[in-house]
Amino acid sequence: MKQKISTSGNKGLGIRSDCFITIELTDKPGISIALNSKVNALYGNPIKELVKEIFNFFDIKNSKITIEDSGALPYIIAARIEAAIKQLFETKKEFLPEFISNNKYHTNRERNRISRLYLPGNTPRLMINAGVHKPDGIILDLEDSVAVNKKAEARLLVRNTLRQLDFYGAERMVRINQIPIGLEDLDYIIPHNVNLILIPKCENAKQINLVNEKISELNKDKKTKNPIWLMPIIESAKGVINAYEIASASDNVVAIAIGLEDYTADIGTKRTNEGTESFFARSQVVNAARAAGVQAIDSVFSDVGDMDALKENVKKSKALGFDGMGCIHPRQIRVIHENFAPDEIEIEKAKKIVIAFDEATEKGLGVVSLGTKMIDPPVVKRAQNTIELAISMNKLSKDWKTK
Repeated sequence: MKQKISTSGNKGLGIRSDCFITIELTDKPGISIALNSKVNALYGNPIKELVKEIFNFFDIKNSKITIEDSGALPYIIAARIEAAIKQLFETKKEFLPEFISNNKYHTNRERNRISRLYLPGNTPRLMINAGVHKPDGIILDLEDSVAVNKKAEARLLVRNTLRQLDFYGAERMVRINQIPIGLEDLDYIIPHNVNLILIPKCENAKQINLVNEKISELNKDKKTKNPIWLMPIIESAKGVINAYEIASASDNVVAIAIGLEDYTADIGTKRTNEGTESFFARSQVVNAARAAGVQAIDSVFSDVGDMDALKENVKKSKALGFDGMGCIHPRQIRVIHENFAPDEIEIEKAKKIVIAFDEATEKGLGVVSLGTKMIDPPVVKRAQNTIELAISMNKLSKDWKTK
């Protein structure tokens, strides 16, 4: 036993869909439950039954638990209680909620990653409905958005979220902490059906290898080993110089991203909307990604109130060769998708390339040409991707219009 009183969770003004747990070990026999909840009339008894189930699971006999609830879902309450218990006792036992049935899908390496929405890993109210905004990926963040003293409980919340939250088809992503601390995060996410791991502040291939060694260790008893993709984030001058080494470090690296807030701090300058200070780094990342055959993902745009500036930033990003970028607010998702989408000229050119390729294939020709220009397989592949992206964006636009 470490101590006699522990706390977990969040409370106060503006806190929703969360709870604050206080557990006190006592000499009195039995479990005392004090529940202060906005939904006590409807869900008070189920919450108390959940408490008893968890305490029985961890074999806790004599204690008092106080729950200040602001509408937390059962898996959130369970994570908060478990976090408080693990401050009191050394235990490797995990109280795991069931997987929801529509949350077991896997993703392929070529899927679109135009938008990825960052969500703080210890703030459940931002997670619950994130999938309805249709980002390509949802990132549960364990790094910069989580206070140091909240890391342990955030891991449990992210673990339960991976098992219980409906992501509406978005790629389930987790940004771990910087290596080597981030290796400890993997215990809480690898067995729980994560699709992709973001590795922050990546500077060399060794960090990629360490992550993959840990993944292999955690998956060693699994009969079916579905791929877990990696997206290293380059955030330093050293990382930029080693971008190709990082991008080509392993077959499960599907993209490399750049983080410009940390990068500009590392080189001793300020980030601007014009982006001249990061032009070299962004170009280096794109070139490394292309050489390694992976996607290039641009940094987030931090001004969530300026959609016009975001639009211009996305256009510059696309012109540099990026395949997508991060976002920190749902309202940014649509702007990012609409401005990364192929325009009419790009679509018509892609159609002509694919038609020329199909005609040459039907005739058994070994050489494909369009007008006076020869077309090689990578060009055809890009054209096919452009058409597929245009179709996908057209569907997404219709979905947005119907809302």
